[in-house]
Amino acid sequence: MAIANLAMATGNIGREGVGVNPLRGQNNVQGSCDMGSFPHELPGYRHISDSVTLELFEQLWGRPLDNEPGLRIPNMIDAALDGSFKGIYIQGEDILQSDPNTQHMAAGLAAMECVVVQDLFLVETANYAHVFLPGSTFLEKNGTFTNAERRIQRVRKVMAPVNGYEDWEITQMLSNALGYPMQYDHPSQIMDEIARLTPTFAGVSYEKLDELGSVQWPCNEAAPEGTPVMHMDGFVRGKGKFVITEYVATDEKTGPRFPLLLTTGRILSQYNVGAQTRRTANVVWHEEDRLEIHPHDAENRGVRDGDWVKIASRTGETTLRALITDRVAPGVVYTTFHHPSTQVNVVTTEFSDWATNCPEYKVTAVQIAPSNGPSEWQEEYEELSKAARRIAEPLVAAE
Repeated sequence: MAIANLAMATGNIGREGVGVNPLRGQNNVQGSCDMGSFPHELPGYRHISDSVTLELFEQLWGRPLDNEPGLRIPNMIDAALDGSFKGIYIQGEDILQSDPNTQHMAAGLAAMECVVVQDLFLVETANYAHVFLPGSTFLEKNGTFTNAERRIQRVRKVMAPVNGYEDWEITQMLSNALGYPMQYDHPSQIMDEIARLTPTFAGVSYEKLDELGSVQWPCNEAAPEGTPVMHMDGFVRGKGKFVITEYVATDEKTGPRFPLLLTTGRILSQYNVGAQTRRTANVVWHEEDRLEIHPHDAENRGVRDGDWVKIASRTGETTLRALITDRVAPGVVYTTFHHPSTQVNVVTTEFSDWATNCPEYKVTAVQIAPSNGPSEWQEEYEELSKAARRIAEPLVAAE
């Protein structure tokens, strides 16, 4: 909101080459948000409490819809632990490895009555799955990706899905099995439905995407070929709205027990939790997560380069090898989260931003010390992972 305030105050809105453009961390984050992946919004960023919009969806889908916002992932896990959230269907996201406070996340998944994971690989979250559905890659399905400049682009299938079905077909089959009929023959029909229900997508179709190559929403009668630059003549609400943005400090504090600040992140050669890139030759560049520590902090703790160290916080502890470097400041340590054997999110807290619930991965108070081996959690998790991935012997029919 502060960046939007700044862009409006300096006149950097509504002209070519200016504006606010978030650099997304993963492909189709924009498209996912456009389609109502937030628990409080329907496609097109319309709030779930908007009765007129809600009625449109209810009429087409033939079912009443709740006008109250749903839960975000941290809320789902909390609700699972208090017994009010019973099941979850996860497509293409490894929340056990990527989300904070891994032990809390594991406890929530274990408490659910039904966990369904649909993915390309047996990701870490699949250790807690009651049902695993094999997903399909972008090469095996039709659909669209939308990038950070609102550009909708076709994804075209180049090979038949190895598992037999595209992802949307699996979801449709599951819906049909549960008693809500879905009868799409091709993703183009889903796009047509999006156009009927979402004003900013009213003019979008596979035919138009094929003709123009791509389209930037809004695409409707007012902009039949899309909108490369938004807000040229004004804002949707009229005048721009400035919002006072007060700084809210984290509740996480350093102190005598945990004097260092841990920040986590990614490295170029590995993608997010590494579910895909760890299965490639990219591991040559990043074969393990290392804890980067400043020489002064390392010397004070008797840690040498390459030593195994324990890193502990108020939520848990794990071990990994140290990398002594002045790339980090004194008082700060840094590591990546690409390798499940490290379990670095055992250490991070579930403190989150008040507005978005985005976890505070960058400010975890920790202490480090020399270590002789893996933590208790790492040992227990390795055993769980082996058991979850075991292949059962085929049953032999009795003669």
